[in-house]
Amino acid sequence: MVLGPRLDLRQSQSLVMTPQLQQAIKLLQMSNVELSDYIEQEIEQNPLLEREDPNGGIEGDGDPAPAETADDFDAGDSAGGDADGDDFDVETVSPDDPSFDDGDLVPDAADHATSESLGADERALDTDYENVYEPESASDGATPDSGQDEGDSLLWNASSGGGGGFDDELTGMENVAAEEMTLRDHLIGQINIDLHDPVDIMIAGRLMDMLDDNGWLSGSLEPVAIALGCTLERVHTALARCQLFDPPGIFARSLSECLALQLREKNRLDPAMQTLLDNLELLAKREFGQLRRLCGIDNEDLLQMVTEIKELNPRPASEFDHDVAQPVVPDVFVRRNKAGWLVELNSDVMPRVLVNNRYYSIVRKHARSKNDKEFLSDRFQSANWLVRALHQRAETILKVASELVVQQEAFFEEGVEFLKPLTLRDVAEVVGVHESTVSRVTANKYLGMSRGIFEMKYFFNSAIGQGDAGESRSAESIRFRIKALIDRETRESVLSDDRIVDILRDEGIDIARRTVAKYRDAMHIPSSVQRRREKALQV
Repeated sequence: MVLGPRLDLRQSQSLVMTPQLQQAIKLLQMSNVELSDYIEQEIEQNPLLEREDPNGGIEGDGDPAPAETADDFDAGDSAGGDADGDDFDVETVSPDDPSFDDGDLVPDAADHATSESLGADERALDTDYENVYEPESASDGATPDSGQDEGDSLLWNASSGGGGGFDDELTGMENVAAEEMTLRDHLIGQINIDLHDPVDIMIAGRLMDMLDDNGWLSGSLEPVAIALGCTLERVHTALARCQLFDPPGIFARSLSECLALQLREKNRLDPAMQTLLDNLELLAKREFGQLRRLCGIDNEDLLQMVTEIKELNPRPASEFDHDVAQPVVPDVFVRRNKAGWLVELNSDVMPRVLVNNRYYSIVRKHARSKNDKEFLSDRFQSANWLVRALHQRAETILKVASELVVQQEAFFEEGVEFLKPLTLRDVAEVVGVHESTVSRVTANKYLGMSRGIFEMKYFFNSAIGQGDAGESRSAESIRFRIKALIDRETRESVLSDDRIVDILRDEGIDIARRTVAKYRDAMHIPSSVQRRREKALQV
């Protein structure tokens, strides 16, 4: 076989997305929080973008110009226009023109205001200087006979906040009380008060560094003794002292020890309770009969002990967790009116961004170099694309949300049990977009109504259980039905998975027993055997 070079021509086809299309897709799948951060970055980077004032106009613009659209600048230059060949036609304004506003080209007039103009503005604002707080008043404790000179008195009033109004920040003890106390600061204060030996203080500090998010002690004590050069018994003694600190249960090495420390604080740790804590795995398995035999108690005592354990806090450090969860803000509101269901966008989370055309016109007139004009043209085009992408995003969200209300009208009228099976294709065909677009629209978007706040993806469910009439039920509605059947159970009528299957089959829902078990486990519902044991314990 002879090997030789060969030249082939192959034709291929690829899809290349423009930067504008990539931006539109990126904006479409953003949540309202992510979109707000993105808009802030764009406003900071693009001087032609301004946030729209809720009252109309542009924020920070003292004399808003008449409403202009970006389309006014899309056309090319008129005849005899710019000699440099710029691609945008901008109306030139002469300084002699009465419509010319030189407020953007000269310093702020407020910097040159006279005392008379200031007085006029104050009278217009109905300002009353007779009600001003005087720091030299006798109520501040600065009396003429206090022995302080005038300078000291002014310094004292300024530092103490006596000359401020009611909007001043908290000072002194009020400010200290308003500060959030961390777990570390809380423990350090107790260590400095309760421990006096330097070695014990060092051991307590090392143990404090070993606490996890729950407030439990992670790791063994031998490395602590080796690192500090002390005996292991000394470390155990210091740990016992630390376990008496507040909150109860801190410095525990296991769940049972954490609960035991809290019960000891309440003087409820008797031998029977200790035996129950040593066999928490049996409690998790609902082995109540074996627990009664081990603890030597009856059914009533066991129920009381279990109730006391449920009232304890297995995470003592959670009291000092100040991480504030971001609340869910609906992107769309659905309300009931006389004509039907009203779907509207949440204006509070929709960004209001405009292109400052007047600023662009003024700055472009003073651009001399080619780089400056290219920069302005690029920023102007980018700003227009962003505004259009935001408008398209809002329209797409509204269309998809409206179609969801139409498709799931039974849910909005009756509840979760009437949730219909729905796919992305069903909505995409009606709205006239691709399935991927519907997926991006419903991602991280929420719909608010009288029943609560639901993620838009919640309304998409697969069809399960074809009945004799040819109707199908959604998976979410079946889960709701299973939970409703279990909630109505009594001690004598605990339903097994097979019995639930028979009840659903009589209702026209044909599903397997393993499907019922899967839905039950997903809702954290124990098996029928465990539920029967719990019912017996409660009686």
